[in-house]
Amino acid sequence: MEKKSDRVFSFKAEGELSRALENTPNRSEFIRKALLAALEHECPLCKGTGVLSLEQGKHLQQFMTAHLLTRCEDCQAVHFVCQSHGEGQAQPQHIVKNGE
Repeated sequence: MEKKSDRVFSFKAEGELSRALENTPNRSEFIRKALLAALEHECPLCKGTGVLSLEQGKHLQQFMTAHLLTRCEDCQAVHFVCQSHGEGQAQPQHIVKNGE
């Protein structure tokens, strides 16, 4: 029978993040859930790095000529709307930049 092996990982948390974590009742559980959620929903372009290569940036700029980046009025999720399918006729409520 194989025994489950737990490993400990650590990281630095400065300033506001550190203060917020201090007030979290179960920090370990919160961090585990946040990491799993982040890994499940990794950006298909940057693969979770948060940075696009110069070439990816050029492709994204081309893509954005026919798409709007907007926030859903119902659920507040940020998403792309294709202008060529008639869905993008309205002006975006909010252009999202730098992870807003």
